[in-house]
Amino acid sequence: MDNYEDNSSNKLFERKIVINPVTRIEGHAQIDILLNQDSTVREARFKVTDFRGFEKFTEGRPYYEMPAITSRSCGICPVSHILASAKACDAIVGVTPPKTAVMLRRLIHMGQLVQSHALNFFHLSSPDLLFGFDSDPAKRNVFGLIENHPDFAVQGVKLRRFGQEIIEKVAGKRVHSSEWIQPGGVKWPLTRERADYLKAELPKALEIAKSTLSMFKQQMLNSFNDEVENFGNFPSYYMGLVNSDGNLEHYDGKLRIMNKDGNIVVECSDALKYQEYVGEAVEPYTFMKFPYFKKVGYPDGAYRVGPLARLNVASHCGTPLADEEMAEFKKLGRNGIVQSTFYYHYARLIETLFCIETAKKLLDDPEILSENVTSRAMVNNYEGIGIAEAPRGTLIHHYKVDAQGMIIWNDMIIATEHNNIAYNKAITQVAKRYIKAQQLQEGMLNRVEAVIRAFDPCLSCATHAVGQMALDIKLFDANGTLLDQQSR
Repeated sequence: MDNYEDNSSNKLFERKIVINPVTRIEGHAQIDILLNQDSTVREARFKVTDFRGFEKFTEGRPYYEMPAITSRSCGICPVSHILASAKACDAIVGVTPPKTAVMLRRLIHMGQLVQSHALNFFHLSSPDLLFGFDSDPAKRNVFGLIENHPDFAVQGVKLRRFGQEIIEKVAGKRVHSSEWIQPGGVKWPLTRERADYLKAELPKALEIAKSTLSMFKQQMLNSFNDEVENFGNFPSYYMGLVNSDGNLEHYDGKLRIMNKDGNIVVECSDALKYQEYVGEAVEPYTFMKFPYFKKVGYPDGAYRVGPLARLNVASHCGTPLADEEMAEFKKLGRNGIVQSTFYYHYARLIETLFCIETAKKLLDDPEILSENVTSRAMVNNYEGIGIAEAPRGTLIHHYKVDAQGMIIWNDMIIATEHNNIAYNKAITQVAKRYIKAQQLQEGMLNRVEAVIRAFDPCLSCATHAVGQMALDIKLFDANGTLLDQQSR
């Protein structure tokens, strides 16, 4: 705990508590908990500490390379980047991919969501849920999980493997499968042999998803009433894609924003108009942008994305088993809006069930084996926007090109970024509830980290900048006295 000067308010706080690094998430971040003079918590800040800046170094590259380049920003959800990028490129060339190509893109996206959700729930978040937030950190990890709950750990591996196998069988490789997806469609069709393999494996994956969801509801959900009440439990807006019927959608559809009372405040069918609703702010203490709802302004226009938000904005899932679970889930909220961030775990499992059901529906359609998978064209438009639902929320790729198809401008609003205001609100709420600076215990700090794990951020692809990158340099002498400071 150290002295800390907050430049925004020119107040000197007695101490700050630093959690560095935040564990069991993708990427690098720390949390600063700022204390008042009496050692109570004033505020907590989520600080992303690495910077990659994929937007800028793509300038000058041809548009058709963008799916391959941008997918490298993340090794956990590359398919989502490939799809959003390919959709932006579809708009640039001005073509609609063949029906089978869209079906195959949807299928590979279901695999992406399954494998990502399985990773978060089974191996990143479940140690807290199975051992308890105050348990020994030496066993509260994936190794303790393997030792004490081996069957559960294996189930997680099997479910994640099924998601990865969908990607591999459809696109040829499990990670960075950008060679297969291209502007206008995909490069090759799905073979009957590979489709039959996935259909044979699907029932086992479905059973794991069903049993895990049942276990969560029976053994876990009622064991954490205090966390449900205090883990990021606050009103906000919610954003996600829905289809023409208002149901859960991950690949294409209308962008819907809903308020805390369950009222639809935005229903946007034109991707080009997303900037009318989504603004981007920056803060000097982090390399991650702060998207916000423009009609309310920053920072009051906080909204959430991801599994919880998608179930909040959707009327139904659209598959039998997931619809049953969603109806039960919505009873936890008022007017169908579930506010507590703790319930991201619940929503993630329902989405996993939906994705497996949807994969079955796609694989059972004979047209999935059609060889008509590509529409070809050259540059017809100088701007393209692709929007898809990544595991962590709404992902937006926005490109501008010159007459030769070279990227001249790129803005990527990453799924993880949309929740940035909510991250800070959530960790502040948790810190105020659980942190006792005079009697600091590891379990208190773990709860602050755990609310971030519930969101499941993926930080490597979420570090971008608007305008000039913020910089704050301080020079201290050997006694800790501030000698000089330069900021921009």
